Amino acid sequence: MDGVIMFKIIKRMLVLTLVAALLYTGSVIYSKYQLRNQVLRLHVVANSNSEEDQAVKLKVRDAIISALEEDLVRVDTKEQAQALISSKLEELEQIANQVLESEGVDERATVSLTHEGFDTRDYETFSLPAGVYDSLRVTIGSGEGENWWCVVFPSLCIPAATEEVEDVAAGAGFSDSVTGAITGKKEYRLRFFLLDCLGRLENFFA
Repeated sequence: MDGVIMFKIIKRMLVLTLVAALLYTGSVIYSKYQLRNQVLRLHVVANSNSEEDQAVKLKVRDAIISALEEDLVRVDTKEQAQALISSKLEELEQIANQVLESEGVDERATVSLTHEGFDTRDYETFSLPAGVYDSLRVTIGSGEGENWWCVVFPSLCIPAATEEVEDVAAGAGFSDSVTGAITGKKEYRLRFFLLDCLGRLENFFA
């Protein structure tokens, strides 16, 4: 009789564990969905890895961010940010090429909204898991140099402190679990690891 009772207890514990695991997995998948639908990356690709081309890449980056910064503070969602940027693509391309011309560079830049795979990226105050994201892509010349990427919406790359990043993320609608995962809070490290694994798998199949 004791054995039967013990078996039932173990069985119930296993069922509860399985249910908990499924619920947690579902919440991680939802967190991945949130990131993909709330983040717009900025991806600037240099012409080459020469010192000159890498320096020019950063100047183009600064000009693009400066051109968007004032307008983006007025939008509340990624969809609004995409619509705004879409209306300014030609202008942004002109700005990028003006920088190249002023630097005496013959290559031209192309600017587009696209979606592409990104590796895991660690910044000073937050990290983003790997995965496919929508992005504002600026390609200079042949685009064979090292990348520079960050987040154009929400403006996570501008704040200098973790607390500021948390405020920006919350303002963009991030859940506490997503914000905790990207800012490296201890209780959410497993979630970030699983998000990153899902992203790497997404990149593989993409």
